[in-house]
Amino acid sequence: MSKSSQTTASARPSDEIAAALIFLTRLPVRFDGPMPADLHGRALGWYPVVGAGLGLASGAVYAAATLVGLTSLAAALLALGFQIAVTGALHEDGLADVADGFGGGRDKTSKLAIMRDSRLGSYGVLALLFSVGLRWSALAALADPLAVAAALIGAGALSRAVVPAVYGYLDPARTDGLAAGLGPPPGTRIAMALALGSCLAGLALGPAALPALAAAIVAALAIAELARAQVGGHTGDVLGACQQGVEIIVLLVLATVLPWTLP
Repeated sequence: MSKSSQTTASARPSDEIAAALIFLTRLPVRFDGPMPADLHGRALGWYPVVGAGLGLASGAVYAAATLVGLTSLAAALLALGFQIAVTGALHEDGLADVADGFGGGRDKTSKLAIMRDSRLGSYGVLALLFSVGLRWSALAALADPLAVAAALIGAGALSRAVVPAVYGYLDPARTDGLAAGLGPPPGTRIAMALALGSCLAGLALGPAALPALAAAIVAALAIAELARAQVGGHTGDVLGACQQGVEIIVLLVLATVLPWTLP
């Protein structure tokens, strides 16, 4: 196969979506052959699609749980548990590491060292409790399976749409980290992620997508500036914490707004 045909084959959207699934989930997705060096940056544009798919599947778990007679509280916890299992707690792990590092470190060096430590500290435990608890309460408050599914789809898409933007907005916090080696994400893929996330949220949420999008942008900017102040930029953990923070805020906003906008 010629070099040009190899490049064309590696540029297929199906390869980019497969890579996004591999990066964000534990699903048994396989990539044929070696991954091109630029595939990570190109896959970023599809992150909202993966997030929306996870939200749809979690919404189906919630609906199934209510159909067999479980309460909204139990169904919401099962939906979140399903989502955490499918993603391998990837984002939750980042949130816990950031909480431990930002809360327990004295300076940038110590904060980054704590974030690399696999042990879980008090700040990380509390962050996870708040993350699960706030999302659980928001879903239980919505109660209706259609509303819950819409909220999970919208929050899943928006929370992953802003990750590439924060990735490109901040410099790497470490010079020896994976992000520093990969370089900044392509601007076209940042725009693609934001556009896809906004469209998917609009389809799922209707008029409630506007306050949800505004909340996602404000939360992402706040987390980005906090990371800049704490460690000087982004790490993989910071991006995971960003996804979690945005998802929490969006679900809380939707728990208030969405019931008033659905027919």
